[in-house]
Amino acid sequence: QVQLVESGGGLVQAGGSLRLSCAASGRTFSRYAMGWFRQAPGKEREFVAGINWSGGTTTYADSVKGRSTISRDNAKNTVYLQMNSLKPEDTAVYYCAARGWGAVATSEYEYANWGQGTQVTVSS
Repeated sequence: QVQLVESGGGLVQAGGSLRLSCAASGRTFSRYAMGWFRQAPGKEREFVAGINWSGGTTTYADSVKGRSTISRDNAKNTVYLQMNSLKPEDTAVYYCAARGWGAVATSEYEYANWGQGTQVTVSS
């Protein structure tokens, strides 16, 4: 088990940037693949970005590809999501998730551990 705490959300104007962080507890963080998901009001939770255990493999949803970068620092037990050129449609609660297997996955059902979420609001 790993416990996750997100931070870095907030209110930003369209075109701006935010860097989300997810701090994980436990000594086995480096064994987990990590993912970022988001859920907008009235919509289902959706995959945003994922990274494998080593950071050598990443994948992105088409909606954020080219504007976002996921990275991790295993020495700090932290995963990041850098988001640039933000759009109002990026407004959502962003969740960090951990997967016991080290490979990247895009389905939320592949992730057993979740943070509480951090709100991102992009104004037009």
